[in-house]
Formats: sequence, C-alpha cells, structure tokens
Amino acid sequence: MISQPLIPQLISLPKILDDRGNLSFIESEKHIPFRIQRCYWIYDVPGGELRGSHAFKTQHEFIIALSGSFDVLLHNGKKEERYSLRRSYQGLYVPPMHFRTLDNFSTNSVALVLSSTAYDPDDYIWDWDVFQKACACKI
Repeated sequence: MISQPLIPQLISLPKILDDRGNLSFIESEKHIPFRIQRCYWIYDVPGGELRGSHAFKTQHEFIIALSGSFDVLLHNGKKEERYSLRRSYQGLYVPPMHFRTLDNFSTNSVALVLSSTAYDPDDYIWDWDVFQKACACKI
C-alpha cells in the first residue's frame, strides 16, 4: 500500500504493453491511498463548460482521463495549481479540502473519478467564501 500523501499528486498506474492494445489497472489501497467506495465518470461535456467547482470536507478522489484530455484546477486555500490529464495510465490524487474545477475538456473526453466515500451531499462545499473560511480555520 502506498503511503497517504498530504498533497495532491500525479500517480502513474501499472501499464501492460501489448501489440493488441495496452492495459492499465487500479487496486484499492495499493496504487491509490484510499479504499474505493464509489466511481463515476463525466463525459459529453460541451465546449467551454466547467465541471466540479466545489471541495469535499472528507472525501479523497483519484481522477483519470480515460479518453481525451482535460485540466483539473485545485486550490488549497492558499495557492492554486493546474494539472493537465491526458494519459489513461496516470491520475491525479485529490485529498479533502481542495476546491476543484475541471475544465478545458477535449472532444470525446471521459473523466473517471474514484472516490473514498459514497455520495454525501453534506460533504460538499460549493461556496468559495465558505471554503476560504473553512481553510482559514484549519491554519
């Protein structure tokens, strides 16, 4: 099992190369630092649209561009970082309390999101000012 990172990070997944087509996989608590409780995918995003624009209080995520590409903009309350995802064998680990927005979707892109929790609307922070105040309390 990999150790729990404290910050967002790109994680490369195993790749099995084959002339017939390549294969990658993920195992809970081995390749990513949490047990997968839910997965969902985002697709058919119209040009110029954003997805996300929220933070989670407790949920950890791992985001992969299964097809195409998109960017993930993360803010931890102090600084902002942009990650470009375009490889199906690499994903972005997002710890709790990072305001995240997905944008810049290419045509036919598919974002796979693996989550550490079941859906819980009370875990979401949708308002930027509320997020900023929550981050200030943790300092």
